[in-house]
Amino acid sequence: MSDAGFPSSSPSSSRSFSAGWPAPAKLNRFLHIVGRRADGYHLLQTVFQFIDRADTLAFALRDDGRIERETDLPGVPAEADLVVRAARRLQAETGTRSGVSIRIDKQLPMGGGLGGGSSDAATVLVALNHLWGCGLDDDALAGLGLTLGADVPVFVRGRAAWAEGIGERLTPVEPDEPWFLVLVPAVHVATAAIFKAPELTRDSPLITMRAFLGGAGHNDCEAVVHARHPEVAAATAWLSQHTTARLTGTGACVFGAFADEAAARAVMAGRPAGLEAFVARGRNRSPLLDRLARARAGD
Repeated sequence: MSDAGFPSSSPSSSRSFSAGWPAPAKLNRFLHIVGRRADGYHLLQTVFQFIDRADTLAFALRDDGRIERETDLPGVPAEADLVVRAARRLQAETGTRSGVSIRIDKQLPMGGGLGGGSSDAATVLVALNHLWGCGLDDDALAGLGLTLGADVPVFVRGRAAWAEGIGERLTPVEPDEPWFLVLVPAVHVATAAIFKAPELTRDSPLITMRAFLGGAGHNDCEAVVHARHPEVAAATAWLSQHTTARLTGTGACVFGAFADEAAARAVMAGRPAGLEAFVARGRNRSPLLDRLARARAGD
């Protein structure tokens, strides 16, 4: 089977890699900060929805117990990468003696608010749970994912979700699935810095799922990010001329919804010079679930 698109810098490139497993991006359709716990974690309300833009991971099983990331990711040492940490967490939790080599075709920008790192970690947990034969159910995998990051469980479960708490209390939801134009300003927004900002709103009123589905909701992080990153403010202002523009997560990516792909691409064609962008469809079901189903069927 082909592993084209997966750069390799390791002698293990002769290993047999699985067909790719998707790690899709997410958008926060809104994000309200509604409080703060005693331990400093922020309480929120948000809706996570997937889009059909993804990193892709491939795995080659090893019998020596080693976990190796074969792909170089500038600025992300392997030992700090959520991909490696997720594999090791699953290995430790289940006691498996199996190892793995991992390749990553990285398409999602880091520091963009699209959840790429969390999604990669979830795909590792789901794929290796199957490939290693660990037998953990979704609840157990989501629990492991939560120890790696608050956004990991929604990617493990693979359904668009209304999220509360620190993002771990998930209720399936079925928002519309429009086409999105996603702008990618050339900045890296540090999530921790935004959540530590003294000017961040932390007392937004609670809203209901019905209110969101009726059009309510905003992103409390926008004002802080705009003040600190003028490139993001400029992208939001430009997109706002064409549709409602919203930050996803803590950014830097900004998105707007369109009724069809042609409309989204027409607006994208007129974007400011040098501003990266892409068009993607909203999805309430993650492609990771379909890939797992194919794997279980013997693909």
